[in-house]
Amino acid sequence: MPPNNPGQMGRYRALMTDTDREYISGEGDATEHQRQQSVTRVRSRIQDEIPQDIEILREHRPDLLEELREVVCEGEGDDDE
Repeated sequence: MPPNNPGQMGRYRALMTDTDREYISGEGDATEHQRQQSVTRVRSRIQDEIPQDIEILREHRPDLLEELREVVCEGEGDDDE
């Protein structure tokens, strides 16, 4: 992931907000309830929003869908090493 550039306009979130990343990774002082709320939000995005985005990319920008596929699938199987 590219580093934050203070000169850039606001960054958009991807799948997780900065707060979700902090809570899920265990950084900071998040409570278990806050961590679970972040997990629920991310799960909702995975199940509800990403499929819609994929369909739009499939229809209108298959090149971007392929880039997404490469990023998402790049790490598959790495856990087995």
